[in-house]
Amino acid sequence: MPQHTDTKTLVIGKSDDDRAVCLTESCWLSPHLAQLSGIPISVRTPALLREETHLSIFMASARTDKVEDEMSLSPRSYTHDVLVNTMWLTQHHLDPDIRVLEASEDGALYDTGHVPGALRLDSRRDLWHPVIRDFIAPEAFASLMSRLGITPETTVVLYGDKSNWWATYAFWVLRYNGHQHLKLVNGGRQKLIADGFDLSREAPEVTPTTYPVGKRDERLRIYRDEVRQRLHLVHEGTGALVDVRSPDEYAGTVTHMPDYPQEGVLRGGHIPGAVNVPWAMAVRYDGTFKPAEQLQRLYEAAGIHPSQQVVTYCRIAERSSHTWFVLTQLLGYPEVTNYDGSWTEWGNAVGVPIEKSPHP
Repeated sequence: MPQHTDTKTLVIGKSDDDRAVCLTESCWLSPHLAQLSGIPISVRTPALLREETHLSIFMASARTDKVEDEMSLSPRSYTHDVLVNTMWLTQHHLDPDIRVLEASEDGALYDTGHVPGALRLDSRRDLWHPVIRDFIAPEAFASLMSRLGITPETTVVLYGDKSNWWATYAFWVLRYNGHQHLKLVNGGRQKLIADGFDLSREAPEVTPTTYPVGKRDERLRIYRDEVRQRLHLVHEGTGALVDVRSPDEYAGTVTHMPDYPQEGVLRGGHIPGAVNVPWAMAVRYDGTFKPAEQLQRLYEAAGIHPSQQVVTYCRIAERSSHTWFVLTQLLGYPEVTNYDGSWTEWGNAVGVPIEKSPHP
């Protein structure tokens, strides 16, 4: 239980009214912060100090996101109309021109209950090439979309667990493969459940379509050698590298998140010149995105501006796709690419530079 003083103290992993926040599916904390659950902010542990001082992830008072929302004088004004809420989904999830896809890290959640009519999209199984470290070919992508009953005119609505971590990855991959009509359920699966949305275990019937083979949009993706060529832009200030991993991963003291498998990275650290803005700093306690004004301040405080050529990366690009989504879809940054090789490639590559540093 939190320690009460004259000034209410926020306890990580607790809500503002002392109700426990589940640290599994509905957790708003990123995996690397879950280890701090139950620690009052007034107790200044080294790990907590790193998180507090790093672009003010948390405030010393208990108000955090709530206070900032109340102080914001203007409503949320995201650049693109890509977010939908529970009410919208209730009204439109069975529309004939809508296809809802659940893209959760834990694919088994779909079987426990999903949006009626929604289909499961497993990024590892459905979007990754089984042999090559790459995505499925455009022809295979077209076949996948056909099996899912999707046409180029279908609006695909994505949602998932863990603050839409993998749902934004699916959004990025679908957009990379040329599908234009995409939306995301703000807050994802946890918000739908919190709002009382009725889930179903029934397997929906699907009428296959004929989806044409499209062209990939390479403007959304960047490769290792291109990243290396851009390092001078970062030094000059016209480019930016955003490492969205945990501070420990960025510093090089660990090479993967707690409770996640080690994927064989030989070196820890970060790409030279990268700034560390963990992906979960963009979401609120309920998994929804913070208002545009707060997001703008967050990234500009880290030196990331719309005028720059921005590259996002993490470990295998799923977390960095979340930041890519925030920067491009919510804030309208015009030149943002996602480096999907990320640290599993860069940390093992011969001849590429890395930096190790104290925690940011």
